[in-house]
Amino acid sequence: MRPEEHPISPSLPWRTSSAFTMAMIGLLSRGFLHGLSRTEVNGLDGFLKLLDQRKDVEGRERGLITVSNHVSVLDDPMVWGALPFRYLRSPDNLRWGLGSYDLCFTNKALSTFFSLGQVLPTHRSKHSQFGGLFQPTIAQAIRILSKGPFIHSNDPPETPNPSLASPDISDPFASGHLTFSTNGTDTFPAPSAYLNRRHGWVHIFPEGKVHQKEDRTMRYFKWGVSRLILESNPCPDIVPMWIEGPDEVMHEAREWPRFIPRPLKRISITFGERLDVEKAFGDLRERWKRLHERESSNAPGGKLDVGVLTDGLKYAEEAVDLRKECTMRVREAVLKVRRQRGLSDEDPKVGLAETYRSEGTGKEGKMDDGSWVTDT
Repeated sequence: MRPEEHPISPSLPWRTSSAFTMAMIGLLSRGFLHGLSRTEVNGLDGFLKLLDQRKDVEGRERGLITVSNHVSVLDDPMVWGALPFRYLRSPDNLRWGLGSYDLCFTNKALSTFFSLGQVLPTHRSKHSQFGGLFQPTIAQAIRILSKGPFIHSNDPPETPNPSLASPDISDPFASGHLTFSTNGTDTFPAPSAYLNRRHGWVHIFPEGKVHQKEDRTMRYFKWGVSRLILESNPCPDIVPMWIEGPDEVMHEAREWPRFIPRPLKRISITFGERLDVEKAFGDLRERWKRLHERESSNAPGGKLDVGVLTDGLKYAEEAVDLRKECTMRVREAVLKVRRQRGLSDEDPKVGLAETYRSEGTGKEGKMDDGSWVTDT
């Protein structure tokens, strides 16, 4: 498919179904937050102003990343119930999330529902050989944040399969849905292939796991968020957030019926100020740009597509150091919002991966430090 032939957006039935799904889930979340909970929302006016500036897709100049702590299995979508309903009816101006492949995409019905709900299928290393920092879904997220569309069919492999892209397939409603593959055999809608998805909004929980602890400390942040910041073009806007209370709604120690959210809990959702990304990450992006240019010169044609990395850009010491530093800066931005909520400073060691290695890679439930952890 040539660029001039490629559609601006998915089929009308798909867009309609997606808008309905997003609105209904948003309405249910809003009803629970404001009807069945004692909810406090801080910093919302500034965030809504940012969303208003992003209404015109063609006028967007950069993507948006929101990043927060992760305290319950209901954090997403529940926290987006904080948005007024008029914002919940416009999928083009709503978040894309990362959902566990082995939980959210196990059959056609679930895959369709979560795809309509703007969730990207993400493999967890614990459950899949296709997981990790360099899986195709991360490339999709980077492309959503960048200026698309991206309709490449010849990307270098991020999996044993020779391509990130699959042939076009029919969506449940009409033909012409562009797709990508996460493992070489499956097919999922490729949002970055459409003009109306460029410079989109991606929300990420960098802890990668639900973490519930009385002192409200966070686990270390994984490096996926650094890829979104370093590789998207241009650097997206970044809004840190802080969430409290959903851990009481769905605490990991809850008994039967576990699937029912507990009402009448106190919930707090705080939107931080939009970061000055040039000040916060400009030096790191400049270093990444120089490294990327050196590595690209050795690639076929002297160029790498957005989201595609050479082994040097994946594993070289300089690339690893950049991801580490970028991730720690993101974590500090979230901690700043945490401090605004009146919480005391963390012990610095809780932000290090080494602190949690004693848990083992597969351990869930109650930890030795009294926290509760769930892989999501």
